[in-house]
Parts: sequence; C-alpha cells; structure tokens
Amino acid sequence: MENLLNIKKLDEKAKIPVYGTEEAAGFDLYGINEEEVTIKAHETVLIKTGLGMEIPKGYAGLIFARSGLATKKGLAPANCVGIVDADYRGEVMVALHNHTNEDKTIEPFERIAQMVIMPYLKVNFQEVQELTDTKRGNNGFGSTGKN
Repeated sequence: MENLLNIKKLDEKAKIPVYGTEEAAGFDLYGINEEEVTIKAHETVLIKTGLGMEIPKGYAGLIFARSGLATKKGLAPANCVGIVDADYRGEVMVALHNHTNEDKTIEPFERIAQMVIMPYLKVNFQEVQELTDTKRGNNGFGSTGKN
C-alpha cells in the first residue's frame, strides 16, 4: 500500500518535497526565497516553504536539520525539532538558527530542512502516588554509561 501525503502549493514558487535517496527517512523541504537570505550570527530567520500539508490523523510531521546545512553552515531549526500537527493547514515554515559567529546565507530555493512523518501515541494522564521501581531509578543525566 502506498502512503500518500496531500500537499498544497500556497505559493507558485514552492517545490514539492523529495527524498534524497530511496531509503531516506526524511524528505527535503525547500525555501521559496528568490534571493539570498542572510542569517546573522546567533540569530534566527523564518524561511517559508510555500507549502501546506494534510498530515494524517495520528501522525505528525517532524522537522529536523539537514545534516549538510548544519555541519557546513551551522544552520539548524531554532527549536531543534519542529512539529507540524495533523490538524494544521497553514504554511510550513522553518525557523533557521545560525549557531556560528559568522553571518551565513541561504541560497534561493535551497533545501533548508527535512521532515519525517511519524506516528505518535496520544495518552490519558493518571496521577499516582508512586511510580514503579526500575534498576535505573531516578539516576539522571549521564548515569546510564557507568558500571
């Protein structure tokens, strides 16, 4: 069975996403900027994709950094991972943050992020007096690598 994602171009310049390889988990999102966009050192700029999506109920679109953009230019989503909910019908945008000490540019129609469509579990909350015990217990950050 083929999985379909309904996409609407909200801007005629928008590019339909593509997977970089046959086994890629994430598909590339493209900016619709017609000119270079400069992102100053340690600043964040909102880049439009010109796309709306109809993500299936029970799923979310998770927006991740593109590894090349992050490692070569130091640009990644400001919120680390963006979440596009199934009931959102507006334009998908990416808040790119410049993690470097130098101004960086986004080229016209450059690939700016990648999205993975993933299922999620909706839960009901139940307040309890105690949680079950585990071997780890309440040992937190950095505790799992110790013998």
